[in-house]
Amino acid sequence: VLLVRGSPSADHPGVWQVPGGGLEHGEHPEAGVVREYAEETGLAVEVTGVLAAVSDVTGLPGVALHTDRIVFAVEVTGGTLRGEPDGTADLVRWSTLDEAARLPLMPFTAEVLGLPVTPLPQPAPGAARGPYPPVQADRRQRFAAYGLVADPAGRVLLTLIADGYPGAGCWHLPGGGTDHGEQPAAGLLRELVEETGQLGRVVDLLAVHHRYDPGELGPEGRPLDWHGVRVIYRAVVDEPTEARVTELAGGSTAAAAWFPPDRLDDLPMTEVAALVTGHRAA
Repeated sequence: VLLVRGSPSADHPGVWQVPGGGLEHGEHPEAGVVREYAEETGLAVEVTGVLAAVSDVTGLPGVALHTDRIVFAVEVTGGTLRGEPDGTADLVRWSTLDEAARLPLMPFTAEVLGLPVTPLPQPAPGAARGPYPPVQADRRQRFAAYGLVADPAGRVLLTLIADGYPGAGCWHLPGGGTDHGEQPAAGLLRELVEETGQLGRVVDLLAVHHRYDPGELGPEGRPLDWHGVRVIYRAVVDEPTEARVTELAGGSTAAAAWFPPDRLDDLPMTEVAALVTGHRAA
């Protein structure tokens, strides 16, 4: 497995992880990992699948930093291996799992590799990079978890987007933005209860999707430069009940319902719902 070591300018100098880094605003996660691979390792890669979506909270001076991470499987297609000494990854190398187990690893990397997870050491005062740039008032990036949710009869669970929200009147996948410190799969199960009243279980990670609109108009009442990053799980409700919205009035979900597969073509759907169900979008 290819690993990179955090440079002195990284949040965790000397700690190893799989290559990758933060997304640019509006960037698809797959494009982001290809770009980061080139920057950190000199290699050109092609994404072949998605392995995991995890989150963690790291205590840094003055901030509890929540990071959502999507881990892809990639195949090297070209380039020459090298480090990024002027960036946040100063050393790169191929390691066996036994070799990786002897390195200080970022917890998410150890988890993905099936190795023991150990806590990170607390950074020394002044060691962390910063300060972090202020959030731009009219620019938003949201990480969310959604589900292609079915019951034992094969019905599909969808939610209707409420008036005043982007996509109003279209049927959408259950799910939504994750909370601070929340794992993506747990966020989906929470949203499933809030939006549909159903208790579900996550089966596997199905896909990664994003949506970028530099002028999206929502309940804020003004256009926002909006970037949504979505992980989509396959989930099952083993004991379905009548779908009903349980969250407080005024939210983004107007209704929820179960649909047999032969009804899906009759529904106006969001792009992502149409994509994962194999039907047409509105």
